[in-house]
Amino acid sequence: MSRPCCAIDVHTHVVPAHLPDERPEFAGLPWPSIRHTDACHAQVIISGKNFRDIDDACWSVPRRTEQMSGMGVGMQVLSPMPELLSYWLPPHAASVLARHVNETIAEMVRAAPDRFHGLGMVPMQDMDAAERELEHAMRQLDLKGVEIATNVNGVAPGHPSLEPFFAAAESLGAAIFVHPLRPAGMDRLVGPANLEQVVAFPCETALAIASVITGGLLKRHPRLRIGFSHGGGAFGQVLPRMQHAWSAMAPIKAAMEEPRAIARKLFYDTLVYDETALRFLIDSYGTSQLMIGSDYPFSIMDRQPTRHATGLGLSDAETDQLLFKNAERFLGLDRVVARP
Repeated sequence: MSRPCCAIDVHTHVVPAHLPDERPEFAGLPWPSIRHTDACHAQVIISGKNFRDIDDACWSVPRRTEQMSGMGVGMQVLSPMPELLSYWLPPHAASVLARHVNETIAEMVRAAPDRFHGLGMVPMQDMDAAERELEHAMRQLDLKGVEIATNVNGVAPGHPSLEPFFAAAESLGAAIFVHPLRPAGMDRLVGPANLEQVVAFPCETALAIASVITGGLLKRHPRLRIGFSHGGGAFGQVLPRMQHAWSAMAPIKAAMEEPRAIARKLFYDTLVYDETALRFLIDSYGTSQLMIGSDYPFSIMDRQPTRHATGLGLSDAETDQLLFKNAERFLGLDRVVARP
């Protein structure tokens, strides 16, 4: 019988307890900072406004490890809070921030290497800077890859302008975890601001996955390991339409490889909050491509992220795929990164 305590949670976030002070040359930029309100609580301040209230679960190794066992999680994959990716900053400023966040994540991994793996961040607004930080994260900090956003200032992951980064990621054996950030369609939401995470994020992720398929990213980089948060968002519903169009429309068939075949080479977390939705992911992508995700430690997190995976009536081998084996493959834990 599979054991939930062995689960690897690939979708958890970190906010450092402190961020670098704003330098004089960064004056006027939306530089993030941390304002502590007491020993265990803080605010993320961006452009002088409180972006998010956080607590020490964002940075405390003891706090995280204490809570993991109750969630049925044996290991977390740490990645930055997406807003810290800061693609809107100038490349030099973004590089300073990325280096600090990556070193923080690496320190947390070193403090509990049997409980954490790390994914860093890179300044995707500049390909040269992104490649430098990716190499530093992989070779010097021993991170397993990086988190990137579903768009870089409006540019989708499948766009040719981002090709140098993905070439470097494939060469280095880096895992790429894609998370929505500043999604399209915000002007059409009716209701509270939090609907960004609830409604806009899934649509944004679907656009990002579609771009990876239509842009031929995996055709150019077949060894690239790229995973998507929130179960791939709304893409599961888009995929049958893409597949039909590929079969029925000659220009689309000529422009890309078979959508369903490519979609089944990507990875997806299981953060869909519902057993029926998880069964749909399995039908769409297969048990070999799904990994446990919780969105820890934010309010929208799934506090029991393994419960649906272990309650589907899958075989032990299939359940183990979801709980930890697929995550191990995504992270490349059986691979050795070449060092100079």
